[in-house]
Amino acid sequence: MRRISITLLVLLPVGVFGWFGWRALPSLASPAAAALPFTAVKRGDVSFTISSKGELQGGHSKMLAAPMTGSREIILTSLRRPGEEVEEGAVVATFDTTEEAFKLREAEADLGEAQQQVVQAKMESQARDVELQYELIKARGDLRVADLETRRNPLLAAIVAKQNDMAKEGARDRLEKLERDYPQRKAAAAASIAIQEAAVKKATVQAETARRNIEMLTLKAPTAGYVSVERNTNTNFYFGGMQFPLFQPGDTVRAGMAVAQIPDLKTFEIGARVNEQDRGHLAVGQPVDIRVLALPSVKFEGKVSNLGGTVGRPWDRYVEIKVGVNNPSPDLRPGMSASLVVHTDALKGVLWIPAQALFESDNRTFVYRKQPDGWVPLDVKLVKRSESRVVLTGVKEGEFIALANPDQMRETAGKTDTKGGAMKALAK
Repeated sequence: MRRISITLLVLLPVGVFGWFGWRALPSLASPAAAALPFTAVKRGDVSFTISSKGELQGGHSKMLAAPMTGSREIILTSLRRPGEEVEEGAVVATFDTTEEAFKLREAEADLGEAQQQVVQAKMESQARDVELQYELIKARGDLRVADLETRRNPLLAAIVAKQNDMAKEGARDRLEKLERDYPQRKAAAAASIAIQEAAVKKATVQAETARRNIEMLTLKAPTAGYVSVERNTNTNFYFGGMQFPLFQPGDTVRAGMAVAQIPDLKTFEIGARVNEQDRGHLAVGQPVDIRVLALPSVKFEGKVSNLGGTVGRPWDRYVEIKVGVNNPSPDLRPGMSASLVVHTDALKGVLWIPAQALFESDNRTFVYRKQPDGWVPLDVKLVKRSESRVVLTGVKEGEFIALANPDQMRETAGKTDTKGGAMKALAK
């Protein structure tokens, strides 16, 4: 009896556990009864970051643009290769100078002709001045002779005396007219010279402008660095979704278009794109962690240096940003890929949950809170969202919050159970 009692005492718990295990086995094997994942509301400091990828390029870029020469379009005749290093003053690009060279030759020819016209005008002015002087001397002599003749009038007949008086008056009138017209005739000669000198100045300016334009049609590096060739948006070979091609010799360029940049190799910056919805979290000066893929063991730091406008297609809007590298290395090269983590904000002592625990529907923002009778939706107020966390109010620290929608979990479980029952029926 003792042995039987001991055996029953040992087997009874085993049988009970086995029976409960057998009853629980279908529910454990079925995904429908799987436990709903949940988490607790936490309080602490939350840092918000924005991740992106970009490409290294030299900083302090100097832009080289097609010159404003008066022509709408000019032809690019030579251009350095992208990425080629250049010294200060080195020729980077040249444009066709045929039109400006023709203008220079034409202006030089006009200048030579105008200079000859000035010389001719001055010689003619001198000749007219000598002629006027002679006419004045002759008029004064004629008046003197007529005056002497009138002195003999008492000895002459009345009619002869009258003729002498009339001759004297005529000589006086001619002299007075010459003396009165002399300044005007001198001014006319000077004006003729001034007109020709103005033509000389005009031709000189045209020649200087043509020389300056010819010089401007050669773009030189304002500083040492490397050549970053711009994209040609003046081309017809473009289709939706494509990138514009880089400039190359033979392309037609509009005056004022940027052809290349000369970034230096002492400072570096990274151009990156950030989703439009993160634009409000960005500000110039925010710290950035930088990882260059080609130098995985080196950690670089930087700051947001520039925020561009929102661009892109309606379904893919983004913001272009520039990040300056604070601690550049000689191993960095233009074109290297880099990953960025921008630290935008840090909130102290706030309530937060994982981002997947927050739900939005019908202009509501809510979570599923654990209650004795199950998971109940609770409206909350979103304070700020990051990629992995959300800061909110309306909940208490330590409360259990579902990480998935309980209704969807039940629907999924129901479908799974139905499918499992059908499979069992088929098996039977």
